[in-house]
Formats: sequence, C-alpha cells, structure tokens
Amino acid sequence: MIRGALLAALALTAVGASAPAPYQLAPYKDDLFQYPAVSQTKDDGDYVVVAYDKQRDLYERDQVPEQEVRGNYLGLVSKTVVSFDAGGKTLEAIGAGKVDGGAKAIVIYIHGQGGTRLQGANDDMFGGNFNRIMVLMDRNDGGYLSPDFDDMGPVGTSQVKALLLDQAAKSPDAAIFVACGSQGGAICWQLIADKDAAPHLAGLLLLGSGHDDDFLKSPILKPKARHIPIYLGHGTADPIFAWADEADFYAKVRKASPGYPIRIALFDTGVHGTPIRMTDWRLTLNWMLTADGR
Repeated sequence: MIRGALLAALALTAVGASAPAPYQLAPYKDDLFQYPAVSQTKDDGDYVVVAYDKQRDLYERDQVPEQEVRGNYLGLVSKTVVSFDAGGKTLEAIGAGKVDGGAKAIVIYIHGQGGTRLQGANDDMFGGNFNRIMVLMDRNDGGYLSPDFDDMGPVGTSQVKALLLDQAAKSPDAAIFVACGSQGGAICWQLIADKDAAPHLAGLLLLGSGHDDDFLKSPILKPKARHIPIYLGHGTADPIFAWADEADFYAKVRKASPGYPIRIALFDTGVHGTPIRMTDWRLTLNWMLTADGR
C-alpha cells in the first residue's frame, strides 16, 4: 500500500517535471509601455486599433520631443559591439544581453533607409522603446542586436542572414525574432523566403513597413507547414506606407491560411515612426513565443 502510494507520487512528480512553464518575458515597466487604450478589436484580438495621442504619447513622454525621453522610461543595460563576418566582410552590431551564446531568445532589429546600427540602440529616441526591448532581453536570458548592413536588397539581406545564422549557431535553442523598421521590411520578407534563414525564425515584426504579396504564395502558408508568426504595426497617418494596404494584406493572409498567426496593431493618427515608439514588445513577443510552431 505504502509502496503503491510512493510510486504514484513519483509518477505525478515526473509528469510535473516534464512540463515546465513555457518561456515568456517577465514584466518590465508594463504600466508605461502597454497600449494606453484599445478603441477597436476584432478577430479575437488579432486586429486592434490603438488610440494614439500625440500630446500624451510624445510631448508628455519626451523631455525633448523625439530626441530625449523622460528618465522614468529608461532602465540600465550594458551594451557591447559585436563583430560578425558577412561573406568576407566584417560588419558590426550593437548588442545587449547574451549575444555570445546561451540565449533563450534573440531580437535582431533592422533599421530603415538612411539608418545605422546606432538607431536600434538609441535609448532616448522613440520614447525609450528601444531601451525597453534591450532591457527585456537582458533580464530574460535573451539577446538583442542592431546591426549595420549595406542595403535593403540581396547584399544587405545576405549580411543580416549571416548574423542570424551566427546567432543560431551560438544559441541553437533560441527563438530568433527579426524586427524591421520602414524600408528595412524588405529584408524581413527576403529572410522569411530564404530556405536557410526561415527555419531559424520565430517571428517577424514589421514596424511602419510594407508587405510582400509574394508571401501569399509561400509554402509557409500551407496547413502542415511551420507557421512563422507575423506582427504588423502601423500608423493610420503614415504618409509612406498606407495603413489600408497593410490591413488588406493582413486580411489576405488570414483568407489564404485560416488560423495563420498574424496580428495587426493600427495606431490611430500615428505617423511613420509611431509603431516603433508604441509597439508593446513584451505583449508581441510573448504571443509569438506561444504561437511559433517550431
């Protein structure tokens, strides 16, 4: 009797031990960075309209508008310069957290036209949201990288791919996310179509960026394929990429592949850079960590 009870207890312990809690990013300044108000939602929360207020979300948030955020939005994080080889050319990225191996998750930020690696590591621009993602990854056994690359075409894509594969080799169990701002989105779409890069992707984040209709023909959309989560963040007053086009692309993906893990957040009255300022990194990445079919 006692022996039977002991065996049952051991069996329950073994079951519990084999099902650890899934990896998620712990809260960090959520009260400051979570969406201030959602004015519209549909598709079970996959489509949201966020009420952006320029007075509240820019002028009251920044000490110097678009240049210096108020100190309560910032946290301490150590940064390092990471060199990586891209087809015989040595390039640099600014990193934070576990960029030398052992990371549970990695975020690579791709800047838009005219940017450099410095943009994605700027603590003060975009309301401190780059500081937040660096701190989030540093505190959650993750890594963050903002690299230089030569262009938004095949050369730049191959260089970002080299960094991605290097990180995948250093942290083979890491979920790797690529976040692309503005015209950098061209690199995101090229990576998801690349047979060597795509298997390592745990999600794409398009921030004030465009879409690629060729994705609608991708084998990734097939029912038995591994579906890579996609997030579209867009301002409704973006003068470069029309929000309606991105909302239409979101709807086309859902129609082509019902249940595909794709979300869109529209920032009402927000402009081109608003999604970089307002996207809730923790909310989005934690959703991707549960939706990724790796």
